[in-house]
Amino acid sequence: MKHIGNLRYAAGSRTRKKRLGRGQGSGRGGTSTRGHKGHASRSGFNQIRNFEGGQMPLNRRIPKFGFFNPFRVEYQVVNVSRLQELADGGKLEGNEVNAESLYAIGAVAKRSMPIKILGEGELTVALKVSAHKFSGSAKAKIESAGGSVSVNE
Repeated sequence: MKHIGNLRYAAGSRTRKKRLGRGQGSGRGGTSTRGHKGHASRSGFNQIRNFEGGQMPLNRRIPKFGFFNPFRVEYQVVNVSRLQELADGGKLEGNEVNAESLYAIGAVAKRSMPIKILGEGELTVALKVSAHKFSGSAKAKIESAGGSVSVNE
């Protein structure tokens, strides 16, 4: 049963936005919802990120400590145990392992980041591994299993 309190506009019939600054009769005339004076009332106003109205911004108030090295290189890590898992699962084609093959398998997430092989776990398969860096223990384990190591630049 329809009551006057349940009436609604048809779906999609009310899409036009309120027109700002078109006189007092529009209900949005005068200041056009921008308030009186100040930056935000002017045309071309653009708020700078972290601006706090002239108050000292939070990122300048809090104390700073430590050091940020802009030249730091972050490596994607692959352990020797992971190479063994991939070999056991038959995911490695042949016995060559390189950045492209590890990316294709999904062992590393990013193609652009360098890869470092670490020595956690055991390796029994002879693999030819090429990566950007190797830990000493990883190098030893790969070579003791009959594989070879080559460093990419």
